[in-house]
Amino acid sequence: MPVTRFIVRSMLLICTTGSLVLSGCSSTKPPATVTALVNEGYAKAERLFAKKDYPGASLALESLIFTSRATALEDDVLFLLGQTYYRSKEYLLAGDIYTRLLQQIPSTPYAKTAQFMLAKSYEQLSPHYELDQQYTVKAIEQFSVYLDLYPATDSLKISNDVVTYRELLKINPDNQSYKESYARASAQYARVDSVRYAARTIQEFREKLARNSFSIARNYVQLGKYKAAEIFYDEIIRRYSDTGYIHHSWAGKIDMQMKRKKWFDAEQALDQYLQLYPAKEKEMAGEREKIVRNLKNS
Repeated sequence: MPVTRFIVRSMLLICTTGSLVLSGCSSTKPPATVTALVNEGYAKAERLFAKKDYPGASLALESLIFTSRATALEDDVLFLLGQTYYRSKEYLLAGDIYTRLLQQIPSTPYAKTAQFMLAKSYEQLSPHYELDQQYTVKAIEQFSVYLDLYPATDSLKISNDVVTYRELLKINPDNQSYKESYARASAQYARVDSVRYAARTIQEFREKLARNSFSIARNYVQLGKYKAAEIFYDEIIRRYSDTGYIHHSWAGKIDMQMKRKKWFDAEQALDQYLQLYPAKEKEMAGEREKIVRNLKNS
């Protein structure tokens, strides 16, 4: 067999069996770049997310976490993965991904939304008031960070701008400046809603934490452990004075000191309470009388 024919047949055999990749094999495709693979995988995940196939979207995105590093889609991958976990009600995983996004790419355009969604993830994990409240605390912390980083602007002005540009667009719907101004005002108005939501949730969760401490105090009262109960009443007084449990907690603290026959401490606590809330003096008259009587007899 001539040498040339032997070489050709050998190359054909190698290309057919796939045992070796040669640039001379016409059937060999050039290797795809990392960027192309990430783009393809992300596009697939977007399609699955749009179809509400969140488990499928999360699988597609999980495979891109490392390959997307240092690419233009790194923050897109992380943010969409956080959204898929959140929609799948896997709130702890969602929180981890939002945190990773904010830490790895603090300048991402998703930062504002990711911070809000991080807080909402912990909000979803917040349990019944009688259970461990670690996620309630985390939700308050993250909503507070959101308010600190992205404070509310003049909500009345924004609302007026939305109305104004909406009406102007009715008159001149093709005006590009009106379109841009309306879109900008609408986005700002949505921000105002998220700020209100964050502030409202913080207060609701502070009420929950106060209720948690109050229920523990009441349990200790029923067990006759008055010193332990006083500790939890004190916690509410010290940390949750803006909640609906503040007056009951002052009354509870004074009552515990009276039950423990700590009459001098009870008098001091009562004086302090009435300095803060003088309108409660008539309501606490019975306690005052009992404290004074026992101080005279001690």
